[in-house]
Parts: sequence; C-alpha cells; structure tokens
Amino acid sequence: MPRASAPSKRAPSLKLAPPVARRPTPVALLPQPLIERLLAVAMERGGDFAEVYVERTLTTAVRLEESRIKSAQTGLVQGVGVRVISGGKVGYAFSDDWDESALLRAASTAAMIAQGGGAERSFPVRRAAVPSHYHVSPPLMDVEVSLKTGLLMRADKAARAFDARVKQVNGGYVDQTRRIAVANTHGRYTEDTQDLCRISVMVVAQGKGGEQRTGMYGGGGRVPFSHWDTFSPEDVAREAARQAVATLGAVDCVAGPQTVVLAPGWSGILLHEAVGHGLEADFIRKGTSLFAGKLGEKVASDLVTIIDDGTVSSGRGSINIDDEGNPGERKVLIENGVLKGYLYDSLNAQLMGQRSTGSGRRESFKHLPLPRMTNTFLAPGDHAPEDILKEVKRGLYCATFGGGQVDITNGNFVFEVSEAYQIEDGKLGRPVKNATLIGVGPEALKNVSRVGCDPMPDPGMGICGKNGQSMPVGVGLPTVRIDNITVGGTKVA
Repeated sequence: MPRASAPSKRAPSLKLAPPVARRPTPVALLPQPLIERLLAVAMERGGDFAEVYVERTLTTAVRLEESRIKSAQTGLVQGVGVRVISGGKVGYAFSDDWDESALLRAASTAAMIAQGGGAERSFPVRRAAVPSHYHVSPPLMDVEVSLKTGLLMRADKAARAFDARVKQVNGGYVDQTRRIAVANTHGRYTEDTQDLCRISVMVVAQGKGGEQRTGMYGGGGRVPFSHWDTFSPEDVAREAARQAVATLGAVDCVAGPQTVVLAPGWSGILLHEAVGHGLEADFIRKGTSLFAGKLGEKVASDLVTIIDDGTVSSGRGSINIDDEGNPGERKVLIENGVLKGYLYDSLNAQLMGQRSTGSGRRESFKHLPLPRMTNTFLAPGDHAPEDILKEVKRGLYCATFGGGQVDITNGNFVFEVSEAYQIEDGKLGRPVKNATLIGVGPEALKNVSRVGCDPMPDPGMGICGKNGQSMPVGVGLPTVRIDNITVGGTKVA
C-alpha cells in the first residue's frame, strides 16, 4: 500500500488465477464409507439436511521481541463437525477424537435437533471437482522453522538500520497448512488444501521530548514461502519504520466535517467494515442490517461498484471452496451505486429462497459456518490519483487505518486513522495525530465524489471477526475522495 510521505512496494494487482497444475491428491482425511455412515446417523431422526466437515490444520507461529526470537511453536488441530438442519433449526456437534465411535456419537447428538422418527437411509457421496485459485508448493508445513525465524531476524535488522530514532521492533510470522473435506446429504463431497502465511512488524520510533509513534506493516496470502523473496521482510520492516518516523512531530487533528482522500490498498478496511458486513445474509434475513429490503435501490454514488471475490489469485481471503463445499465466487454487491446482491451461506440462502454464493465460512471444525466476506474491494474509476489530491483545497489524507467498529443496525462507524496528513491547496502537509473517521456507511458511499484509476489490494494482512470467529480476508480500493465526512480530532477549527 502506498503512503503519504514515501512510496512503498505495491502488492500484486487483483486478477484471476491462471490455470495451474493440481498437486497429487493426498490420502483422504476420513474414509468415504465412514463419512457416509456419519451422514446416515445424522439423518436417523428425519432431518432435512446433514453435513460432515473434516479438518486437519498444522500451524507454525513465531514471535520476535528485543532482537530475539521469543517463541516458535508448531501445533496441530484436527476434528470433525456434524451439522443437521431441520426446518429453521440447526443441530451441531463436533469431536476432536477420530475414533469411529466418538464420531458416531457426534453425528447422533447433532441429529437430536430433529425429533421425528426417520427411516434408515443411505447417503452415498461423490467427489466433486473444485477450481484452483492458489497452489502452494511445497506446502508451508514442509518448510523448516529455522527459515521462518530467519525472516523475523532479517526484519529486525532492517528496521533498526532504517533510522536511529527506531527504539523498538516486534515481529510475528504465522503460517498454516489446512486440509478440509466437506460432504453432505445432497451427495456432494469436496476437499481442499489451504496454505496461508503472513508476516507483521511493529516499530516504535522516539523523537524529541520523548514523543513516541508507532508504525505497523505486513502481508502475505495463499502463497509459497518463495513469496518472501520479492515481498521481503526487509521491505516490510522498512515500511513499518517509515510510518513510525514519518509521523513524529504530528499535530493535533482538526475535528469537524472535511473532505477526505483515502490512500489505495489497506484503506479498503473501511469499506469492509462500514458496508461489507451489512450485506451478509444472516443480518439481511433477520432484518437487522441497514441494507435489508433494498435490492435494486440506489445506496451509493454512481462511482461506487463493490465486489466480493473469492477467486483472486493467491489472495488472503481466496477460497477454492467455502466451508460448506461450494465453489468460491466473484459477486458484484453494488454496481454503479445500485444494490445488486448479498452474501449467502447455504442455510440463509435456503431460508430466503436464494442460492449459496460460496460465502459460508467457519474458523474451525468447532464452529458453524456463517456468511462471510472473502476479498472485498472497490472497482477502479477513471480519475488520476494526483488529480484527486490537487482538487482538494483543505482536507485530510488517510494513509493507514488502525482499528474500527461498525453498528450493523444503523451503519454507524468509527475508524482510527493511524497515519494521516493535512491537505493544503492540493498538496500533502504536516502529519496529524488522533484522527478518526465517523459516519454512516451508506451516507459515506453517497458522498464518494472521485474514484481513482489505481486499484490496489492490501498486501495480505486482514483478519475479520464475527460472532467470535476469526477469518482471513482481503480488502482493496483505488484512491478515493469522500466529501463532507466527519473527522474526529483533538483540535477545534
């Protein structure tokens, strides 16, 4: 993602994956006859639908502090979840014990949601082909841990060499090789291997009078370990250090309505939170989203087209199949300001008379699937980014966002801007501190007055939380101008 005071390396542009050779099919996680037996037991009380979800995930996590590796851990999580649906009711049980008797007990427990007396039936399944939007070779689990710790040591060295004012460097590396299998009583059986890795660096710089500022940067995706040859830990560390040093001497942010320009890339997190969650089908079905019942209506500026795309090549949020076994899809949610669609998992799709959009995702076998985003981005416009900035006489340039929150029921959002600059007569001015953006999602979309021709995904560091479940996601947008948005600050104009 670019920054206000110095350029940084761009992440690869959003594009569909080219055809790739499939890796040899590994040994099945569970024998197919056992999966079919679990489905039969799950339906023994007469449910409408049953599903078996199998997962085996190997994770490596490394942490660096004070120029030393503080921890390096590898862990295995595996288990089986069984879901039964009867009308609008859902029964779910899981087991991390792979003994057949334990798995059958889980299936029988899930079946109790249906109180009928169904006749004994069989549910044969057939393996379905899945698309390939990522291919990681060798699997990340096969890479030596020493190479992973080495990335963080390199990052620490580069950050400290960047500027003498860098006083503290913390780093983290995490990867996982996740294998899943999903089978259901519709006869569908799918498998996928999902490798994912990410590196992050936090830098604290100290200026005059003991002032301290923090910079954070990172990225990754469903990419092989060789990704770090081009998106290097040195680049990550220098960008984190640049952010921290660049904002030393920041002035207090002026509060009040302003014109805001968003930097391309990670600024898409604003779109994800303020708009994306409100388009998820569970909130729509319950009528708790501000976007419920507005299909076909104008909800944003003509310049706004929002897409959720699970098929982005090697994207952090990309999926060959979702956690219900359905293929990932590219979905146009808002087109030229008009609301076109929602994000559906299988359950909410069925209850609403729709079809799944491949949006059913779950954190692990211990969790039920929910409608979730994958890679969500704003389509590019035709304005040159430099012209967008030149047109603003006074305003705020938001280079990097921190945390934020949104109320789905009314669309109200608040976001911390961790790196921001004054705009004065079309040019970047001094850095500002304590800036927040405050507004209502649909109103902010209607006030989008310029969309740049410089689309950019984030570098691959998004984590989305919902109902206690965390999922990897991608975001992105080009340079965007939003008029008359409320800026929170500590100085009155």
